[in-house]
Amino acid sequence: MRVSDAMSKQVEYVNMNTSVKNVCRLIFGRGINGVPVLENKKVVGFITERDVVSRFYPSIQEYVEDPVNMADFETMEGKAAEILRLPAEKIMSKNPITVSSDTPLLRAQSLMFVHKIGRMPVVDKEGNLVGILSKGDIFKSIIGKRIPFEEEEEFYNWLAKDYDRLNEWDKRLKGEIPHIVKIFKKEKVKSVVDVAFSTGEHSIALARNGFKVFGIDTSTTMYRLAKKKLEKLPKSVREKIELITGNYEEIVQKLPTDFDAAIFMGNALPHVLYTNSEILKSISKILKPKGSVMIFQMINFEKILKANLGFRDYKLLESKDPHGEKQIYFGFYTKEKNNLLTITRTVFDYESGKWVFRRINSTPVFNIGRKEISVLLKKVGFKKISFFGNRFYGNIFEREFKPLESDWLNVVAKR
Repeated sequence: MRVSDAMSKQVEYVNMNTSVKNVCRLIFGRGINGVPVLENKKVVGFITERDVVSRFYPSIQEYVEDPVNMADFETMEGKAAEILRLPAEKIMSKNPITVSSDTPLLRAQSLMFVHKIGRMPVVDKEGNLVGILSKGDIFKSIIGKRIPFEEEEEFYNWLAKDYDRLNEWDKRLKGEIPHIVKIFKKEKVKSVVDVAFSTGEHSIALARNGFKVFGIDTSTTMYRLAKKKLEKLPKSVREKIELITGNYEEIVQKLPTDFDAAIFMGNALPHVLYTNSEILKSISKILKPKGSVMIFQMINFEKILKANLGFRDYKLLESKDPHGEKQIYFGFYTKEKNNLLTITRTVFDYESGKWVFRRINSTPVFNIGRKEISVLLKKVGFKKISFFGNRFYGNIFEREFKPLESDWLNVVAKR
């Protein structure tokens, strides 16, 4: 493998005259440990987190030469203000270690290990910046497909802590459950597989309506939150629900093969397909060969990308942080190669009259629309496919799907 197979082409960088203050905003605000410094397009230096932090503390020599001022906090604050005004060229490391895009990946890894660096600029023959390589990039490329499950689990464990706060469940379930129940009763459904059950709200609602529900999810945190809810349910409802967490493929292989229906709610399918490309095939095998039903609720990516320019939603909530007043959650999608998207969630806290960046996380998902899901469903024997659209918190099967208006793409498939 070559560096070009692993490097990131979208690179954060600064110029020689960029202030240290703005360098700090970039490094600490984006959570990266260093940025290249350019003159025109050429890499002339590199600034790491350590380069910045070390400037704000007196060295042993400075302390020995001037112990009074170096221990004076007012003097140190004045020194900090001066440092923040400096141009990047004053604190950057010159002649940084670089590699070309055709450098063998393990050679690049050796250089990073020997020189104790976490990120390395990738340059062309003229020394122009063309990418950046991190230890994480190398790890992902070498491990390949062995880590997607862990990536997905990490993102959803991260999201799980605020998942119920981000969903107005009373509104959502009112627009979803009665209409799902109506279809299930018409098709004489008694048992359901809830794929990616999240915090268990759909599983619980269906059990309250008399269905036997088996929920599966990869997130251990989602699982724990759902189990806590089950503990508070009446025994008659609790006995109708079974939840399990782990790798989808391994779980499905252990399930019985006589389920009447499966649901993929809350945009589950685009996420699950990224780590389990055969999930529909696997689920179809545990559904009854005749008369079974699958229901999907998916974000309308066509509207997201064309009309909303990638923006999904935002939510303003009271802060859980005792020092914060409010929190705002942003969600947006970025288009990638090979029909993939990246969903990114960011959180800001409102403190003392200003918004402060708090945390960020993201995960890849498949860009699925009517055409793609039709092909997938027909391959596993589901040929009666109906599409519906709705806005957030509305009847999911009431209206015709409109590509540039509907927030959700809802699918009912039968065989």
